[in-house]
Order: sequence, then structure tokens, then C-alpha cells
Amino acid sequence: MSTANHFYFFLPIFAAMKLVIQRVKEASVSISGNLHSSIGQGLLVLAGIAQDDTVKDLEYAAHKLVQMRIFSDEHGLMNLSVKDVAGDILVVSQFTLLAQTRKGNRPSYIEAARPEVAIPLYEQFCGMVAELSGKTVATGVFGADMKVNLLNDGPVTIVLDSREK
Repeated sequence: MSTANHFYFFLPIFAAMKLVIQRVKEASVSISGNLHSSIGQGLLVLAGIAQDDTVKDLEYAAHKLVQMRIFSDEHGLMNLSVKDVAGDILVVSQFTLLAQTRKGNRPSYIEAARPEVAIPLYEQFCGMVAELSGKTVATGVFGADMKVNLLNDGPVTIVLDSREK
């Protein structure tokens, strides 16, 4: 009877840009009680940017977002993209999407990009989405205490991770 040696390799987990995509009838962002931005039918996107995200992550996520077929066609099948239905897009930065919860009860946000990295990437991502969709992208304010209001449609909620290519 032979004994097998067991080796356990713990590979580091690299964070990636994460999007929570919600199909909505309408959505808005208010800051300090004042309406900052709002959309009608379309997508509310919560975007978490990781410290090691690159332009390739942004490009992948932006293309997937605009091309994702999650709107119903005339037969009730999800065959249409936000671009196909001329829908609006609201992108809100949300570093808490990168929370690590493996240890303890207080989430760690160490994988989230610091503002000096995240803000330019967030703005670049919004620009890419605007260019690909052909429409102005509504946004929140990075780092602000925002109140996000939405009327979910379906509900349809998709989580996209840029490393799951």
C-alpha cells in the first residue's frame, strides 16, 4: 500500500472588475437629497474596479455589457441588447463589490482599486460604454454617499467578472 503525498497549493486570488447588471424600467442616483442622474428603461450597472484591472478588463466588460442580450424580443425571448432597444445606461461605482469575506465578519476591501487608480478607470469605462452604445451614459459620483433608486424589470440581474473570459 503506497502513501500518497498531498500537496496543497494556494494560488493567490486576483480580483477583477465586477459588474452587477440590472435590467430596469427606471433608475436614479441622488446625492444629499438632490437628483444627480436618472434613466428610463435600460441597465443599472454597479461597477467595482480592482487594483490590478487593466484596459483589457474595461474593454471586455464594456463590450459584454452593451452586447448582452437580456431584453425581450417580440416573442418574449431575451434576444435583444440594451443597444437594440435603445435603452439607457446608468453606471455607479461601487468598491464594495470587491469585498473579501473569507475571514471574520468585517469585509476587507484590499482588492478594490484606490481612488487615484479607480477614478480614471471608471471614467474610461463609462466612455467606452457610451461609445459602444451610441448614447450618453448616466453616472453617479465616485466616492459620494449615493442613494440609488430603481424599478427592477423582471427582475433580471447578471454578475459579470472580467476575469471570466
